[in-house]
Amino acid sequence: LDMFSELKFPVPWGHVAAKAWGPSEGHPVLCLHGWLDNANTFDKLIPLLPRDCYYVAMDFSGHGLSSHRPAGSPYHFLDYVSDVRRVAAALQWRRFTLMGHSMVFLSFFYCFISPQFSFLYPEMVDKLILLESLGFLTAPQDTEEWLKSKRQVIDRLLSLEAKQRAPKVWSPEAALQRLLEANRHLTAEGGAILLQRGATETPAG
Repeated sequence: LDMFSELKFPVPWGHVAAKAWGPSEGHPVLCLHGWLDNANTFDKLIPLLPRDCYYVAMDFSGHGLSSHRPAGSPYHFLDYVSDVRRVAAALQWRRFTLMGHSMVFLSFFYCFISPQFSFLYPEMVDKLILLESLGFLTAPQDTEEWLKSKRQVIDRLLSLEAKQRAPKVWSPEAALQRLLEANRHLTAEGGAILLQRGATETPAG
């Protein structure tokens, strides 16, 4: 476990970097660093852990060797949870152990990435290990609605990313027709005005 390999996972704004220790066929353990840290957080710890596991420590977006999000984009905690979901999908891990170091104060309650991911995707986490951290806290009456809405946001986002294709090309008439079908309140004149600025002309259409 003194040796590691570097990994990169593509995301829409670049890549998420990670480092891995142990046999790739070993029990999967995803390691999440704390506030303003990076994957090197685990350098001294991993060699002390069981050798039959495959440890992957990721750099969250904007940390370590991972790509920063586009300039002007905020770094919300749910975006970090989405990063974890992306890496798990790239590794094709359906169930794994999650080991997380602290992440700090958010809004009016303590919200940490590892417990939050476990709360949203309990079927994917067989064990949760918290280092200098608390569990995920919500008021009981808010739990079900929070779980449903946040998981839906992440799942839809990743589903859209997986379906990314080259932009379709339409004739001006067909583009106007599609716009009017999707917006029944628009007149043909109003739709044509919007398309002047809302569509890009190419040689193909």
